[in-house]
Amino acid sequence: MKTMELVAPCHFGLEAVLKREIDDLGYDITRVEDGRVTFTGDAEAVARINIWSRTAERVLIKIGEFEALSFEELFERTKALPWEEYIPCDGRFWVTKASSVHSKLFSPSDIQSIMKKAMVERMKQTYHVERFAETGRDFPVRVFIYKDRVTVGLDTTGDSLHKRGYRLLTAKAPIAENLAAALIMLTPWKGDRIFIDPFCGSGTFPIEAALMAANIAPGLNREFRACEWEHIVPARIWKDAYDEAREAVDLDVETDIQGYDIDDEMVRTARENARLAGVEELIHFQRRDVSMLSHPGKYGFIITNPPYGERIGTEDDLAGLYRTLGERYRSLDSFSMYMITSYEKAQEAVGRKADRNRKIYNGMLQTRFYSFMGPKPPKRKENV
Repeated sequence: MKTMELVAPCHFGLEAVLKREIDDLGYDITRVEDGRVTFTGDAEAVARINIWSRTAERVLIKIGEFEALSFEELFERTKALPWEEYIPCDGRFWVTKASSVHSKLFSPSDIQSIMKKAMVERMKQTYHVERFAETGRDFPVRVFIYKDRVTVGLDTTGDSLHKRGYRLLTAKAPIAENLAAALIMLTPWKGDRIFIDPFCGSGTFPIEAALMAANIAPGLNREFRACEWEHIVPARIWKDAYDEAREAVDLDVETDIQGYDIDDEMVRTARENARLAGVEELIHFQRRDVSMLSHPGKYGFIITNPPYGERIGTEDDLAGLYRTLGERYRSLDSFSMYMITSYEKAQEAVGRKADRNRKIYNGMLQTRFYSFMGPKPPKRKENV
Protein backbone atom coordinates (compact mmCIF):
# COMPACT_ATOMS: atom_id res chain seq x y z
CA MET A 1 0.00 0.00 0.00
CA LYS A 2 1.04 3.60 -0.62
CA THR A 3 2.85 5.25 2.27
CA MET A 4 1.62 8.70 3.23
CA GLU A 5 2.65 11.37 5.69
CA LEU A 6 -0.06 11.76 8.30
CA VAL A 7 -0.61 14.50 10.88
CA ALA A 8 -2.44 14.05 14.19
CA PRO A 9 -3.29 17.28 16.10
CA CYS A 10 -3.71 17.08 19.87
CA HIS A 11 -4.08 19.27 22.96
CA PHE A 12 -1.09 21.55 23.58
CA GLY A 13 1.19 19.99 26.18
CA LEU A 14 0.21 16.40 25.41
CA GLU A 15 2.30 15.76 22.29
CA ALA A 16 4.52 13.21 24.08
CA VAL A 17 1.48 11.13 25.05
CA LEU A 18 0.20 11.05 21.47
CA LYS A 19 3.70 10.27 20.17
CA ARG A 20 3.94 7.25 22.46
CA GLU A 21 0.45 6.12 21.45
CA ILE A 22 1.22 6.26 17.70
CA ASP A 23 4.56 4.55 18.27
CA ASP A 24 2.84 1.77 20.23
CA LEU A 25 0.45 1.26 17.31
CA GLY A 26 3.47 0.60 15.12
CA TYR A 27 3.98 3.76 13.06
CA ASP A 28 7.14 5.82 12.59
CA ILE A 29 7.16 9.36 13.99
CA THR A 30 8.78 11.95 11.73
CA ARG A 31 8.14 15.17 13.68
CA VAL A 32 6.71 16.38 16.98
CA GLU A 33 5.58 20.03 17.18
CA ASP A 34 3.37 22.11 19.46
CA GLY A 35 -0.09 20.62 19.18
CA ARG A 36 0.58 17.93 16.58
CA VAL A 37 2.54 14.80 15.71
CA THR A 38 3.55 13.84 12.15
CA PHE A 39 4.13 10.20 11.22
CA THR A 40 4.22 7.87 8.22
CA GLY A 41 1.62 5.24 7.47
CA ASP A 42 -0.54 3.69 4.78
CA ALA A 43 -4.30 3.45 4.32
CA GLU A 44 -4.45 0.95 7.18
CA ALA A 45 -2.83 3.53 9.46
CA VAL A 46 -5.58 6.05 8.61
CA ALA A 47 -8.21 3.55 9.76
CA ARG A 48 -6.35 2.21 12.81
CA ILE A 49 -5.31 5.58 14.25
CA ASN A 50 -8.84 6.95 13.85
CA ILE A 51 -10.29 3.91 15.61
CA TRP A 52 -7.62 3.44 18.29
CA SER A 53 -6.23 6.85 19.23
CA ARG A 54 -7.42 7.98 22.64
CA THR A 55 -5.56 11.30 22.58
CA ALA A 56 -5.55 12.71 19.01
CA GLU A 57 -8.13 15.22 17.82
CA ARG A 58 -8.17 13.95 14.23
CA VAL A 59 -6.03 12.35 11.51
CA LEU A 60 -4.97 14.36 8.46
CA ILE A 61 -3.37 13.20 5.23
CA LYS A 62 -0.61 15.69 4.58
CA ILE A 63 -1.10 17.02 1.04
CA GLY A 64 1.89 19.34 1.14
CA GLU A 65 4.06 21.83 3.00
CA PHE A 66 5.57 25.07 1.70
CA GLU A 67 6.55 28.62 2.62
CA ALA A 68 4.23 31.52 1.73
CA LEU A 69 4.96 35.16 2.52
CA SER A 70 2.15 36.59 0.39
CA PHE A 71 -1.32 35.60 -0.77
CA GLU A 72 0.07 35.26 -4.31
CA GLU A 73 2.55 32.65 -3.08
CA LEU A 74 -0.18 30.93 -1.10
CA PHE A 75 -2.33 30.70 -4.24
CA GLU A 76 0.38 29.39 -6.54
CA ARG A 77 1.81 26.85 -4.12
CA THR A 78 -1.63 25.57 -3.16
CA LYS A 79 -2.42 25.24 -6.86
CA ALA A 80 0.77 23.21 -7.36
CA LEU A 81 -0.34 20.49 -4.91
CA PRO A 82 -1.62 17.18 -6.40
CA TRP A 83 -5.28 17.58 -5.37
CA GLU A 84 -6.49 15.23 -8.10
CA GLU A 85 -4.75 12.32 -6.35
CA TYR A 86 -7.23 12.66 -3.50
CA ILE A 87 -10.36 14.52 -4.65
CA PRO A 88 -12.52 13.12 -7.48
CA CYS A 89 -14.20 15.36 -10.06
CA ASP A 90 -17.54 15.38 -8.21
CA GLY A 91 -15.98 15.80 -4.74
CA ARG A 92 -17.11 18.58 -2.42
CA PHE A 93 -13.99 20.34 -1.15
CA TRP A 94 -13.35 23.37 1.03
CA VAL A 95 -10.91 24.71 3.62
CA THR A 96 -12.81 24.03 6.82
CA LYS A 97 -10.24 25.62 9.15
CA ALA A 98 -7.13 27.78 8.82
CA SER A 99 -4.93 28.80 11.73
CA SER A 100 -1.91 31.11 11.62
CA VAL A 101 0.75 31.82 14.26
CA HIS A 102 3.69 34.23 13.90
CA SER A 103 3.11 34.52 10.15
CA LYS A 104 2.63 37.30 7.62
CA LEU A 105 -0.61 35.68 6.45
CA PHE A 106 -2.96 35.85 9.41
CA SER A 107 -6.55 36.26 8.19
CA PRO A 108 -8.26 32.83 8.36
CA SER A 109 -11.12 33.83 6.05
CA ASP A 110 -8.74 35.17 3.38
CA ILE A 111 -6.53 32.08 3.64
CA GLN A 112 -9.57 29.84 3.24
CA SER A 113 -10.93 31.77 0.26
CA ILE A 114 -7.64 31.97 -1.64
CA MET A 115 -6.79 28.31 -1.11
CA LYS A 116 -10.24 27.23 -2.29
CA LYS A 117 -9.77 29.27 -5.49
CA ALA A 118 -6.35 27.69 -6.03
CA MET A 119 -7.77 24.19 -5.57
CA VAL A 120 -10.52 24.96 -8.10
CA GLU A 121 -7.97 26.20 -10.66
CA ARG A 122 -5.87 23.05 -10.26
CA MET A 123 -8.90 20.78 -10.57
CA LYS A 124 -10.22 22.68 -13.61
CA GLN A 125 -6.96 22.04 -15.43
CA THR A 126 -6.83 18.39 -14.36
CA TYR A 127 -10.44 17.43 -15.04
CA HIS A 128 -10.95 19.81 -18.00
CA VAL A 129 -14.13 21.33 -16.62
CA GLU A 130 -15.13 24.92 -15.92
CA ARG A 131 -17.46 24.28 -12.99
CA PHE A 132 -17.70 21.69 -10.25
CA ALA A 133 -21.07 20.36 -9.18
CA GLU A 134 -19.59 19.17 -5.87
CA THR A 135 -22.37 16.64 -5.43
CA GLY A 136 -20.12 13.81 -4.29
CA ARG A 137 -18.34 12.94 -1.07
CA ASP A 138 -16.91 15.56 1.29
CA PHE A 139 -13.18 16.40 1.38
CA PRO A 140 -12.55 19.04 4.06
CA VAL A 141 -9.07 20.58 4.20
CA ARG A 142 -7.28 21.97 7.26
CA VAL A 143 -4.38 24.41 7.14
CA PHE A 144 -1.75 25.34 9.76
CA ILE A 145 0.60 28.27 9.16
CA TYR A 146 3.48 28.69 11.60
CA LYS A 147 6.27 31.20 10.96
CA ASP A 148 5.17 31.42 7.31
CA ARG A 149 5.39 27.63 6.86
CA VAL A 150 2.11 26.27 5.50
CA THR A 151 1.03 22.69 6.24
CA VAL A 152 -2.00 21.44 4.28
CA GLY A 153 -3.93 18.35 5.36
CA LEU A 154 -7.01 16.45 4.22
CA ASP A 155 -9.26 15.65 7.19
CA THR A 156 -9.98 11.90 7.34
CA THR A 157 -11.87 12.09 10.64
CA GLY A 158 -14.88 14.40 10.43
CA ASP A 159 -16.24 15.03 13.91
CA SER A 160 -13.33 15.36 16.34
CA LEU A 161 -11.99 12.11 17.80
CA HIS A 162 -12.98 13.27 21.29
CA LYS A 163 -16.58 12.56 20.25
CA ARG A 164 -16.64 8.88 21.14
CA GLY A 165 -20.42 8.72 20.85
CA TYR A 166 -21.21 7.85 24.46
CA ARG A 167 -21.47 11.31 26.03
CA LEU A 168 -24.96 12.41 25.03
CA LEU A 169 -25.44 14.10 28.40
CA THR A 170 -22.83 16.36 30.02
CA ALA A 171 -22.01 18.38 33.09
CA LYS A 172 -21.80 22.17 33.00
CA ALA A 173 -18.06 22.19 32.27
CA PRO A 174 -17.15 18.75 30.91
CA ILE A 175 -13.59 17.77 30.12
CA ALA A 176 -13.02 16.51 26.56
CA GLU A 177 -12.80 12.74 26.30
CA ASN A 178 -9.40 12.74 24.57
CA LEU A 179 -7.98 15.17 27.14
CA ALA A 180 -9.24 12.98 29.99
CA ALA A 181 -7.70 9.90 28.35
CA ALA A 182 -4.36 11.66 27.80
CA LEU A 183 -4.22 12.80 31.44
CA ILE A 184 -4.88 9.25 32.65
CA MET A 185 -2.09 8.07 30.34
CA LEU A 186 0.27 10.56 31.99
CA THR A 187 -0.13 8.61 35.24
CA PRO A 188 1.13 5.10 36.13
CA TRP A 189 -2.47 3.86 36.54
CA LYS A 190 -3.27 0.49 35.00
CA GLY A 191 -6.63 -1.23 34.67
CA ASP A 192 -6.11 -3.52 37.67
CA ARG A 193 -5.48 -0.61 40.07
CA ILE A 194 -8.00 1.38 42.14
CA PHE A 195 -9.33 4.48 40.34
CA ILE A 196 -11.46 7.15 42.03
CA ASP A 197 -12.83 10.41 40.64
CA PRO A 198 -14.56 12.30 43.50
CA PHE A 199 -15.87 15.01 41.12
CA CYS A 200 -16.95 12.75 38.27
CA GLY A 201 -19.65 14.98 36.73
CA SER A 202 -20.92 13.23 33.60
CA GLY A 203 -18.40 10.42 34.14
CA THR A 204 -15.72 11.14 31.55
CA PHE A 205 -12.65 10.18 33.61
CA PRO A 206 -14.08 6.87 34.95
CA ILE A 207 -15.51 5.94 31.52
CA GLU A 208 -12.21 6.60 29.73
CA ALA A 209 -10.43 4.54 32.40
CA ALA A 210 -12.90 1.69 31.91
CA LEU A 211 -12.44 1.79 28.13
CA MET A 212 -8.70 1.44 28.68
CA ALA A 213 -9.10 -1.37 31.20
CA ALA A 214 -11.33 -3.36 28.83
CA ASN A 215 -9.13 -2.51 25.81
CA ILE A 216 -12.08 -0.94 24.00
CA ALA A 217 -10.96 1.23 21.09
CA PRO A 218 -12.50 4.71 21.55
CA GLY A 219 -13.59 4.89 17.90
CA LEU A 220 -15.08 1.41 17.74
CA ASN A 221 -18.70 2.58 17.65
CA ARG A 222 -18.46 5.54 15.27
CA GLU A 223 -17.63 6.24 11.64
CA PHE A 224 -15.15 8.62 10.06
CA ARG A 225 -15.06 10.89 7.04
CA ALA A 226 -12.62 8.65 5.18
CA CYS A 227 -14.99 5.66 5.45
CA GLU A 228 -16.50 7.13 2.26
CA TRP A 229 -13.15 7.46 0.46
CA GLU A 230 -12.74 3.99 -1.02
CA HIS A 231 -10.16 5.23 -3.52
CA ILE A 232 -7.92 6.18 -0.57
CA VAL A 233 -8.95 3.74 2.20
CA PRO A 234 -10.77 0.71 0.73
CA ALA A 235 -13.78 -0.70 2.58
CA ARG A 236 -11.95 -3.97 3.37
CA ILE A 237 -9.32 -2.03 5.32
CA TRP A 238 -11.98 -0.37 7.46
CA LYS A 239 -13.64 -3.76 8.01
CA ASP A 240 -10.36 -5.34 9.10
CA ALA A 241 -9.58 -2.45 11.44
CA TYR A 242 -13.02 -2.58 13.09
CA ASP A 243 -12.79 -6.39 13.36
CA GLU A 244 -9.38 -6.07 15.03
CA ALA A 245 -10.83 -3.62 17.56
CA ARG A 246 -13.87 -5.80 18.30
CA GLU A 247 -11.70 -8.87 18.89
CA ALA A 248 -9.49 -6.96 21.33
CA VAL A 249 -12.33 -6.11 23.76
CA ASP A 250 -12.15 -7.80 27.17
CA LEU A 251 -15.25 -7.09 29.27
CA ASP A 252 -14.31 -9.83 31.74
CA VAL A 253 -11.53 -7.70 33.20
CA GLU A 254 -11.79 -7.06 36.94
CA THR A 255 -11.82 -3.37 37.84
CA ASP A 256 -12.22 -1.07 40.82
CA ILE A 257 -13.22 2.18 39.11
CA GLN A 258 -15.38 4.60 41.10
CA GLY A 259 -16.97 7.93 40.34
CA TYR A 260 -18.60 10.21 42.93
CA ASP A 261 -20.52 13.43 42.61
CA ILE A 262 -22.61 15.47 45.03
CA ASP A 263 -25.31 15.99 42.38
CA ASP A 264 -27.86 13.17 41.97
CA GLU A 265 -28.59 14.22 38.39
CA MET A 266 -24.90 14.03 37.47
CA VAL A 267 -24.65 10.53 38.92
CA ARG A 268 -27.62 9.44 36.78
CA THR A 269 -26.03 11.10 33.75
CA ALA A 270 -22.71 9.36 34.36
CA ARG A 271 -24.41 5.98 34.64
CA GLU A 272 -26.27 6.52 31.37
CA ASN A 273 -23.10 7.62 29.59
CA ALA A 274 -21.29 4.54 30.91
CA ARG A 275 -24.12 2.37 29.60
CA LEU A 276 -23.84 3.98 26.17
CA ALA A 277 -20.08 3.35 26.25
CA GLY A 278 -20.68 -0.31 27.11
CA VAL A 279 -18.75 -0.16 30.40
CA GLU A 280 -21.52 0.31 32.99
CA GLU A 281 -20.59 -3.01 34.67
CA LEU A 282 -16.99 -1.86 35.15
CA ILE A 283 -17.70 1.36 37.09
CA HIS A 284 -19.39 2.11 40.42
CA PHE A 285 -21.05 5.54 40.46
CA GLN A 286 -22.41 6.97 43.68
CA ARG A 287 -23.75 10.23 45.10
CA ARG A 288 -21.11 11.20 47.62
CA ASP A 289 -19.58 14.46 48.83
CA VAL A 290 -15.81 14.80 48.62
CA SER A 291 -15.74 14.95 52.43
CA MET A 292 -16.77 11.26 52.36
CA LEU A 293 -13.91 10.21 50.07
CA SER A 294 -12.45 6.94 51.38
CA HIS A 295 -11.36 3.49 50.26
CA PRO A 296 -10.15 0.43 52.18
CA GLY A 297 -7.61 -0.50 49.50
CA LYS A 298 -3.99 0.49 49.04
CA TYR A 299 -1.93 2.13 46.31
CA GLY A 300 -4.91 3.53 44.45
CA PHE A 301 -5.29 6.60 42.27
CA ILE A 302 -7.43 9.71 42.55
CA ILE A 303 -7.67 11.28 39.08
CA THR A 304 -10.06 14.18 38.86
CA ASN A 305 -11.19 17.49 37.39
CA PRO A 306 -12.40 19.41 40.47
CA PRO A 307 -14.43 22.62 40.19
CA TYR A 308 -12.51 25.76 39.23
CA GLY A 309 -13.49 29.32 40.07
CA GLU A 310 -15.83 29.34 37.07
CA ARG A 311 -17.95 26.58 38.57
CA ILE A 312 -18.20 27.47 42.24
CA GLY A 313 -19.13 30.47 44.38
CA THR A 314 -16.62 32.47 46.43
CA GLU A 315 -12.87 32.17 46.88
CA ASP A 316 -13.51 30.83 50.39
CA ASP A 317 -15.81 28.13 48.99
CA LEU A 318 -13.16 27.11 46.47
CA ALA A 319 -10.35 27.04 49.01
CA GLY A 320 -12.52 25.01 51.38
CA LEU A 321 -13.31 22.46 48.70
CA TYR A 322 -9.63 21.91 47.88
CA ARG A 323 -8.74 21.82 51.59
CA THR A 324 -11.26 19.03 52.09
CA LEU A 325 -9.88 17.15 49.08
CA GLY A 326 -6.38 17.45 50.55
CA GLU A 327 -7.51 16.19 53.95
CA ARG A 328 -9.26 13.18 52.48
CA TYR A 329 -6.28 12.45 50.23
CA ARG A 330 -3.91 12.44 53.22
CA SER A 331 -6.15 9.91 54.93
CA LEU A 332 -5.48 7.56 52.00
CA ASP A 333 -1.82 7.33 52.90
CA SER A 334 -0.69 5.07 50.04
CA PHE A 335 -2.70 6.71 47.24
CA SER A 336 -1.48 8.98 44.44
CA MET A 337 -3.56 11.96 43.32
CA TYR A 338 -3.69 13.73 39.96
CA MET A 339 -5.89 16.72 39.21
CA ILE A 340 -6.39 19.25 36.43
CA THR A 341 -7.45 22.72 37.55
CA SER A 342 -7.05 26.41 36.80
CA TYR A 343 -7.25 27.30 40.52
CA GLU A 344 -3.92 29.00 41.21
CA LYS A 345 -3.93 28.26 44.94
CA ALA A 346 -4.67 24.54 44.52
CA GLN A 347 -1.40 23.31 46.06
CA GLU A 348 -1.69 25.69 49.00
CA ALA A 349 -5.27 24.62 49.69
CA VAL A 350 -4.52 20.89 49.29
CA GLY A 351 -1.69 21.36 51.78
CA ARG A 352 1.11 19.83 49.73
CA LYS A 353 3.41 20.88 46.92
CA ALA A 354 2.86 18.74 43.84
CA ASP A 355 5.66 16.42 42.75
CA ARG A 356 4.97 17.43 39.16
CA ASN A 357 3.16 20.41 37.71
CA ARG A 358 2.39 20.38 33.98
CA LYS A 359 0.80 23.21 31.98
CA ILE A 360 -2.18 21.96 29.93
CA TYR A 361 -4.65 23.87 27.79
CA ASN A 362 -8.25 22.76 28.37
CA GLY A 363 -9.74 24.41 25.29
CA MET A 364 -8.63 28.05 25.57
CA LEU A 365 -8.27 27.85 29.36
CA GLN A 366 -4.78 27.41 30.75
CA THR A 367 -4.78 24.83 33.51
CA ARG A 368 -2.28 22.82 35.51
CA PHE A 369 -2.11 19.06 35.89
CA TYR A 370 -0.81 18.40 39.38
CA SER A 371 0.77 15.08 40.33
CA PHE A 372 0.90 14.12 44.01
CA MET A 373 2.81 10.85 44.07
CA GLY A 374 2.17 8.13 46.62
CA PRO A 375 4.53 5.27 47.47
CA LYS A 376 5.14 2.57 44.91
CA PRO A 377 3.38 -0.72 45.66
CA PRO A 378 5.58 -3.71 46.53
CA LYS A 379 6.50 -5.90 43.59
CA ARG A 380 4.21 -8.86 43.11
CA LYS A 381 5.80 -12.25 43.63
CA GLU A 382 6.01 -14.38 40.51
CA ASN A 383 4.19 -17.72 40.61
CA VAL A 384 6.79 -20.48 40.69
